[in-house]
Amino acid sequence: MRWLFLLLLVLNVFYYVWHQQEAPLRAKDVTPLSLYRGSQQDIRLLSETTDPARDKGKAAPQVDSGCLYLGGFTRQEVSQAVERRLTGMDIKFQSLPKDSAESAAYWVRVAPESRRWLDDAQLKNLSREFNELKHKIMPCEGVAPTE
Repeated sequence: MRWLFLLLLVLNVFYYVWHQQEAPLRAKDVTPLSLYRGSQQDIRLLSETTDPARDKGKAAPQVDSGCLYLGGFTRQEVSQAVERRLTGMDIKFQSLPKDSAESAAYWVRVAPESRRWLDDAQLKNLSREFNELKHKIMPCEGVAPTE
């Protein structure tokens, strides 16, 4: 039994040395943090940018440049009902015509100055009232209605 233990011990040492010769350990190359940060070196908190006492005379940056689109309706009657509901909420909007026959969806673009009146709770209420209602935030430029 003693000889079996010594044999296994010698085999383990041999196995360890053999694997150390196959794959020697190398130090990993670590890239500096400054290369990752790049253009993000001037990050400021939102509270730092919108504090009027700190930014005297400076214009506050525009937080959101996207427009809110409501719709995705297959029937124009449902789109008109949403428009009536938005009118009742004093929200300015613009009806967008259908682009083509394959899209077959009606959309309404909420004016940027009225977008702040539509929060998540009101969007949930509208989606309960109108089953097909979808809302998207997309860039305003490049999305112009055909006239």
